[in-house]
Amino acid sequence: MPLLNKKPFSLLEPPKDLDPEQTVFQIRFTKEIFLDYQEYVKRLNLYRQRVWTCKVSGKSNLTFEEALVSEHQAMEKAQNLPTEIMAHVLRMTQYSTLGLIELVNKIYAALQEDVFEGIELHAKKDDAEAPCKILKILDSGDTKLYEVGWIRQGKSKTVINTSVVKATDLIRRRAPVSRNILKLLIRDSTSHSTLWIIHEHLAKKYGISMEPPNGIMYGEGLQKKGRKRHDCVTTEDGRKKSKKDEEHACVPIKYPIDDLLVSPAADDPALLKRPPLVTDFGIPRNSVGDLLMVWDFCLSFGRVLNLYPFSLADLENAICHKESNVLIVEIHSALFRLLIEDDGDYFTALQTNKRKSKLSSEKWAEYLSFFLEKTEIEELSCNSGAVRRGYYGLIDADIKLKILQELVEEAITTDSIREKLSERVEQQQALVATKREIARKEREEKNKNSKNENNDVVQDGNECVDEQGKGKEESDKRDISASKIERKLHLVRHLETEKAKLSIRASPLGKDRHYNRYWFFKREGRLFVESSDCKEWGYYNTKEELDVLMSSLNVKGIRERALKLQLEKFYNSISNALEKRLKEITHKTSLEEAVLRRSTRVRAQPRDSPSMAFLKYVNKWNEH
Repeated sequence: MPLLNKKPFSLLEPPKDLDPEQTVFQIRFTKEIFLDYQEYVKRLNLYRQRVWTCKVSGKSNLTFEEALVSEHQAMEKAQNLPTEIMAHVLRMTQYSTLGLIELVNKIYAALQEDVFEGIELHAKKDDAEAPCKILKILDSGDTKLYEVGWIRQGKSKTVINTSVVKATDLIRRRAPVSRNILKLLIRDSTSHSTLWIIHEHLAKKYGISMEPPNGIMYGEGLQKKGRKRHDCVTTEDGRKKSKKDEEHACVPIKYPIDDLLVSPAADDPALLKRPPLVTDFGIPRNSVGDLLMVWDFCLSFGRVLNLYPFSLADLENAICHKESNVLIVEIHSALFRLLIEDDGDYFTALQTNKRKSKLSSEKWAEYLSFFLEKTEIEELSCNSGAVRRGYYGLIDADIKLKILQELVEEAITTDSIREKLSERVEQQQALVATKREIARKEREEKNKNSKNENNDVVQDGNECVDEQGKGKEESDKRDISASKIERKLHLVRHLETEKAKLSIRASPLGKDRHYNRYWFFKREGRLFVESSDCKEWGYYNTKEELDVLMSSLNVKGIRERALKLQLEKFYNSISNALEKRLKEITHKTSLEEAVLRRSTRVRAQPRDSPSMAFLKYVNKWNEH
C-alpha cells in the first residue's frame, strides 16, 4: 500500500447496510465506496496529488495510482531474479550490520567482481564476445577455469553448447542486477532491526543458515545508530577507539531480542527440552487448518445456521468416513440453506438454472454438485460428477475439507452472518466501555479515600475517645471496603468471560523461536501447533506437556517471551480443558473396551463404539 507523506495509509471500510437502489460513488483503483459525492471528490483529489511514495521502491512525488503501479512492477522485478543470484544476494545480506545503502553498494560491487555458478556474463569465443552462463567452477591450481554454457540470444536464453574458459577470458559489462532491484529484494526478503535477517522460508529454500555468527550472538560487531565511521583516523584516535571497543564489549545485551539471536549464557536457568507433538490425525496434516476453521465456524454461528454443536473429533471421523453420514449431510444442508435464504449469487444461479430453492436433506448432494459445477477451482469442480452419482464418501478427506472451506467462505459474506458479527462487535464494545467505566470509578474512589486520609487530623490528647468503639468502626469500614473490592473483581471477571464468549475470530496465542504458531480453542481440549509454512500440524493434550512447553520457552527472545505471557494468562483455562478432555478420552476408551468384550458374545454393532458417535448425531436445532 502506498505511503502518504512517507507514513502508512489505510483505505476506508465499505459502508454497512447499503440499499441496492441507493446511489453510490466508487473510486476505480481502490474500490472504496462513498455515499456522499463531496467526500468522494475530496478523497479522489487527495489520490491525484503527488504526495505518495511507493512503499517497495521508495520512489516519491507520485500519485496514488502511480505508486500502486510502481509497487506492482517493482515486486515483479525483484521476484523474477535467477535463483543463483537470489541465493548469492541473500547470503551476503544475512546478519549484515550495514545500513541499506552501504549493504546495497557492497553487494552490487561483489556482483561485479565475484564469479559464481549460475551467473550470466560474456566471454571470448573465437575472437568475439558471446553471452554465457557459468555452469561450474573448476579447480586447477593457480589458474582459474570455468565451465560455461553458451547462450542463444533471445527470450528463451537456452544453452547451446559448453566449453572451458580461463578467468581472463570472462568479460563483465555490468552487474546482473541494478541497485534499485537490490533494494527491493532486501526490503522484501528481510526483517530489519539492528541486523538484516532473511525470512525463514527463504533461508530454507536457498539453504542459508539461520544460526547467527558467534561475534553477533554475543553482541559484537553491532553499530550504534547515528554514528558515522571515518576512514582517516590518527594513531591516538585508534588507541581511544580500541579502549572504547573494550568498554563496549563488556556492555550487556538488552533483552528481549530476536529469538534467533539469543545465545545461552552461563547464568541462564536451564530450559527443558520441548515435548514432541502428537500427530495422530485421521486426515492429512496439511488439512488440519481447514478442519479447525470449518469446525470453529459451525460452532460460533450454530444458532444462525440452526446447527447443533458437535465435537472436533466427530467432524474429523465424519470426514474420514467412506460413506455419507448424518453429520456431513446436516453441515452441508445448513450452509446451503443459509446461501439460499441470503438471495445472493448462489440463489441467483439456482433460479437461472430453474432449480428448486427449497432444500431437503435427501437432495443435498444435488445442491453440492451444482455448487462444485459453478466454482472456478478445478481441483474441486472435477468432483461434481462423483457427488452427483452418490460417491461423495469416496472423495479424499482433504478435498472434502476444501469444499467445506469454500462453502464457509461463501457463508461469511451473507447478510445473516454479517449481522451476527456486527451484533457481537457492538456487544464487545459495550463490555469494554463498562469495564472502562468501572476502572474510572475505582480510580476516583481511590483518589477520594487518599484525600480523606490526608484530611485526618490528630485529636488533642486531653479529649476522651472511646478506643473500643473507634476500633470497631474502622473494622466495619475495612469489611465494607473488602466486600466492594470483591464485588468489583467478580464483575470484572464476569465481563472478561462474557467478552471471551463473544469472540468472533480465533487468533494464535503466539509464536515460538521458529515462528510456529500456537492455537487454543475454548471448546477443544488441545493446544494446537502450526508450522511456520502452514503445512504441518500437531498438538499437546496433557497438562504435563503444557508445563514442559512453558519451561522450554526462552524469555530472552521477543516471540517466546510473548508466547509464555499468553500461556501464563490462559493457563487455568488451557490446563482445565486438557484435563477434561483426557478424562473424556479415558471414559470413552473404557466404553470401547466394554463394547469390544460384549461384541465377542452378542455381536454388538460397530456403531456402538464412541469413535462412531458421529453416526448418531441429531441436529436438535433444525427447524426445517
